[in-house]
Amino acid sequence: MDVLLFDLDNTLYPPERELFNLIDVRINRFMVEQVGIPADAVDSLRRAYWAAYGVTLQGLIRHYDVDPEAYLHYVHDVDVTTRLAPDPELRDMLAALPQRKAVFTNGSTCHADRVMNALGITDQFETVFDIRVAGYRPKPYPEPYRAVLAALDTTPQRCAMIEDSRDNLRTAKQLGMTTILVGPGATPAFVDLHLPDVRALGAALSLKEAAP
Repeated sequence: MDVLLFDLDNTLYPPERELFNLIDVRINRFMVEQVGIPADAVDSLRRAYWAAYGVTLQGLIRHYDVDPEAYLHYVHDVDVTTRLAPDPELRDMLAALPQRKAVFTNGSTCHADRVMNALGITDQFETVFDIRVAGYRPKPYPEPYRAVLAALDTTPQRCAMIEDSRDNLRTAKQLGMTTILVGPGATPAFVDLHLPDVRALGAALSLKEAAP
């Protein structure tokens, strides 16, 4: 394994930071103020779009012809520094990892840059792959995974995916990646390693490599 692909939100920082709550508010406002969807229809539409397409954006593109760039700019226009601060422990763990490291997110590169800057870890990653990598088709669809592998000139067998989403890890495992789940809850059969916090990754990988 020589490539580590990290999800961003609720993976590189814990969900207790509630940063995604700020984005949720912006998504709802976009749907009402920019698209003209009645406020009382937003929640049910978002649930339907998540079930059908993996993200709200795909539903808005397909059913409302929304400009995806306008959406990404609007919903990620949040001050991440109100929820995130530099994390020296995370930075030290990432710096000690010998593998290539990239961020692979369903968000935007601008949002990823803000998050990494706030955490103080920007220079620890080779690159960021966002929802644009496969024409706004999100994880857990296989197309963005394949696009990321091609861009990195690597194979699934040489990669590990570090994620808080079990659905996203299921696709990673189906493609042949090592799967590392971050966060609480049950450990599905397709997960190779389950960590309570991403900062435990370095020690866990060292133990895994040392095991006979």
